[in-house]
Amino acid sequence: MTEEEPRVWVGDRVYDVDAGREGIVTDVMGDGTYVLGPVHMWTATWTAPSDETLEVALSRDERNKQYRELGW
Repeated sequence: MTEEEPRVWVGDRVYDVDAGREGIVTDVMGDGTYVLGPVHMWTATWTAPSDETLEVALSRDERNKQYRELGW
């Protein structure tokens, strides 16, 4: 039996349907709670109880690829 890869993970830019805003996943707690931070700030984090209401807007890999293309 193989485990499924998580749908949402640290570094992904997501839209939190319940909170009504975008954020970056900064941590995933042991109980499955997702910690999110605002896209353009490093304060005022919030949590989502699971990834069920999180929609990936831009994965970490895609975001890193864009940064490399821009020379950042």
